[in-house]
Amino acid sequence: MPARSSVFHPLEQADFQRLKHGASLKGLLRPFKGKGDLELLSAESESLRDGLITLAPRILAQAISPPFSLLPAGLSLQSTSADTMFLRWRATDRSAMGVGVWVKLIEDPNTPAALLHDLYLMELQRIVLNMQISLTHTIARQAAACAVKAREAETVYLRRIHGDHLPQR
Repeated sequence: MPARSSVFHPLEQADFQRLKHGASLKGLLRPFKGKGDLELLSAESESLRDGLITLAPRILAQAISPPFSLLPAGLSLQSTSADTMFLRWRATDRSAMGVGVWVKLIEDPNTPAALLHDLYLMELQRIVLNMQISLTHTIARQAAACAVKAREAETVYLRRIHGDHLPQR
């Protein structure tokens, strides 16, 4: 069994409980009455995404501290064009980025065996947190787009109901 250390401390349930849980998958699987419900889901999802992003620096702070800062690769926080952030592995010389950097780090015989389990836990945490950020971001974008479509549908409907745009005979 590989040596296990307690240098890296993954996020715990209490970290997530601090986030607003209003936007959840349960909230997604319900009837939506109109644009207001969709706008609310979008806002809640954005808030949850932003809360998840605030957890990333806690992971990063550990990743850039000794003993991890002594390795030839580590985690970095990467901003995207969609105004969100993700944790990415990066070589310290900035020559490479991505999960392949982590794989090389794990496979490198110069990486201390005592850190392998911590690096594995760090990678699992990175994968899950990035997924959570991505999902909440996607839900927010989709809900906002659907709210626009619902608003357009309501406009057409109300125009017809109020007789503002009756077809000519």
